[in-house]
Amino acid sequence: MSLIGKPAPHFEADAVIDGQIESHFSLTQLQGHYVFFFFYPLNFTFVCPTELHAFETAKAEFEKRNARIVGCSVDSAHCHLAWLSTPKSKGGIEGISYPLVSDLNKTIARDYDVLKEDEGIAYRGLFLIDKEGIIRHALVNDLPLGRSCDEAIRMLDALIFYEQNGEVCPANWSLGKKAMKPNASGLEEYFTSTS
Repeated sequence: MSLIGKPAPHFEADAVIDGQIESHFSLTQLQGHYVFFFFYPLNFTFVCPTELHAFETAKAEFEKRNARIVGCSVDSAHCHLAWLSTPKSKGGIEGISYPLVSDLNKTIARDYDVLKEDEGIAYRGLFLIDKEGIIRHALVNDLPLGRSCDEAIRMLDALIFYEQNGEVCPANWSLGKKAMKPNASGLEEYFTSTS
């Protein structure tokens, strides 16, 4: 089931925000911002903390583009708090400042089609949601494969560029590179100017 072009599935759940558990957190609270909503398998694991810290390190770049980051796993909010209290040097995520959603009953992962049913955990799903709450990009990695914040930023730049200019972004496009009009003459002009 592809969620691209559809409203992001709604949920209300416990989330840890600024060191406190907030009930009834929802992505609709972030409407008007771009949102990167990402799933990770479990707290206190191995690839996961590297990803959470990478998103924290890149947070200023996301916010500069009016984007917010929200993480989610099948752990409880209390488990999130415990992991947030664990230093990075001990495999923890101390210093992570974006919301972490608790999907203890696994309905959010199921609704976003990233639940690995046989293990009861989520694959590494990443969803770019636009300012109106529509999913514009999705990427799902298997458990051992960490994600790239640089690629996430590139996709956000492409979406913003398209929204502002109406031009589409070809393969390997990045900010500052040539885009093209979404028609046959635009493609021909693009290939002529980049050959």
